[in-house]
Amino acid sequence: MTGAMTGAAGVARAAAHEPAARMTLRHRLAAYLAALHLPLFGCAALLLPDHPAWFVGAETLLLASLALGWRLLRQALAPLDYTQRFHDLLQDQQYASRLAAPRLGELDGLVDTFNAMLAALHRERLAIGEQQGFLDRLLEATPHAVLVFDFDGAISLLNAGAARLLGLEAPLGRPLAAWAAGSGGFDPALDARARERSRELVAQLDALAPGESRLLTDTGGRRYRAQRGRFFDRGFARDFLMIEELTAELEDSERATYARLIRVLAHEVNNTVAATRSVLDSLLTYRSQLAERDAGDFATAIVAVKRRNVSLGEFIERFTTVVKMPAPELRPASLRAVMDDILWLNRDQCAGRGIRLAWSRCDDVAPLALDVQLIEQALLNIVKNAIEAIDARNAADGTRGGAIRIELAGRDDRGRVRLSVIDSGGQLDAAAARRLFTPFYTTRKGGQGIGLMFVREVLVRHGCAYALAPGDDGETRFDIWFPAAVTM
Repeated sequence: MTGAMTGAAGVARAAAHEPAARMTLRHRLAAYLAALHLPLFGCAALLLPDHPAWFVGAETLLLASLALGWRLLRQALAPLDYTQRFHDLLQDQQYASRLAAPRLGELDGLVDTFNAMLAALHRERLAIGEQQGFLDRLLEATPHAVLVFDFDGAISLLNAGAARLLGLEAPLGRPLAAWAAGSGGFDPALDARARERSRELVAQLDALAPGESRLLTDTGGRRYRAQRGRFFDRGFARDFLMIEELTAELEDSERATYARLIRVLAHEVNNTVAATRSVLDSLLTYRSQLAERDAGDFATAIVAVKRRNVSLGEFIERFTTVVKMPAPELRPASLRAVMDDILWLNRDQCAGRGIRLAWSRCDDVAPLALDVQLIEQALLNIVKNAIEAIDARNAADGTRGGAIRIELAGRDDRGRVRLSVIDSGGQLDAAAARRLFTPFYTTRKGGQGIGLMFVREVLVRHGCAYALAPGDDGETRFDIWFPAAVTM
C-alpha cells in the first residue's frame, strides 16, 4: 500500500515539473491514473487480515498496472514534448540544431521531416546572409549615392556615397522633406555653404516622382543624374533614389564638343579673313584712280572693313585660346605674389570707380606648383568679373563704389590652400550659379561666355576644386582650393 502511494505521488511530482503548456493535460491524466488505482489499492487492503497472499498479489498487479499506465502516458505525450522542442527551436531561430530520433514509429517520420525543414531553413538563411553581405559591400563600394525608403517614405538605408553627398545628420527614420523644409540637421563638419547646397539638392531629390529620371544641378555647379525607382516589399510599395555625379563626364563631353566647333569656326573664319584682307589691300591700290571727292570715302570704307576683319580675327582667337591652351608647366611660385600683381594692375581702375580692392586675409602659404601665366590670367578674369558685377549693380542702383576682398587661407584639414575673391556686386543668384560654367553661357549683356570657360580649364588642369555662388550679405564668392598634390 505504501509503495503504491509512493508511486502515485511520483507520477504527480513528475507532472509538476513539466512546462506550463503541457501541465494541464499531464495533471489530468496523472490524476486519472491515481483516481483509478487508489480505490483499488484500498480494496486490496481489505484482503490483508484474512488473505495476506492475495493482498500481495493484488498489490503487485496494481503496481504493474500503474507502471504500465505511466509508461503509456509518457509515450502518448511524447509528441507534445517534440512539439514544444519544435516551437523552441523555431522561436530561437536555431536552424543549425537537430533533434534526435525518438525511436517511436509514429514520431520518427515527423522528426526526420522537421530536421529536413531546419536544414533547408539553415541553408536559406546562409544564402540570404551571403546575399545581404554582398549587397551591403556593393552599396558601400559603389560611387553612386543610394537611398532606400520604407513604406512611409522615411529613409531606411543609405550608403556611404549618399552620406558623403548629402551630409544628413541622423537620417534613418526621417523623410527627405524634413531637410527640404529646413527642419532636418546636417553634419556639423559642413560649412554654411555646403549645408545650403545639400538642402537645395535634397529639395530637388524630394520633388522627383516615382519612375522619373532628371539631370540636377546644385548651387556649386555640380551636375547629377537622379532617378527615383519603386519596388514592392511584402505587397507594399517602397521607393529608392540613385544619384550619379556627372560633372566630370559632362565637362569632358562639352569640352570635346566646343573644341571641335571652335576649330571648325576658326578655320573658316581665319581663311575668310585672310582672303578678305588680301582683297582689301588690293582694292586700296585703286584709290589713286578715283576722283578726289570719292577717294576719301573709298579709303575710309576699306579701312573700316579691314578693322572689322581684325576684330573678327581677335574674337575668334579668344575662343581658340581655350581650345589651344597648353599643358601647365608647373613650377614653385608664390600665390600671394601672383595676386599682389593683379591687385596692382587693377588698383587705379578700381580707385577711379570708388571700388576698394584689397586683402582681407593673407596667411603665410608655402610656394605652390603653378603655371604662373595661366593662373594669373584666370585670376585676372575673376577679378575683372567682380569689377563688372559691381559696375552693373551701381548702374542699376545709381550708386558708386563697392568692395572686392581677397582671402588666402592656409591649409585646411584636407591639406588644401583656399583663395577667395569676394565682391559686393550681388549680381549672382542660385539659379544662375548652376549654369555659369556651361560653355558660352553668360549673365552679362554682350558677354560671350568665354571667360569662365577659360578659368575652368585652367583650374581643372591644376587639379583645383572651385565654387562660384552667392555669399553672405548679398556678396558673391569665388573660392578656389589648391590641392595638397600640387604643393611643392
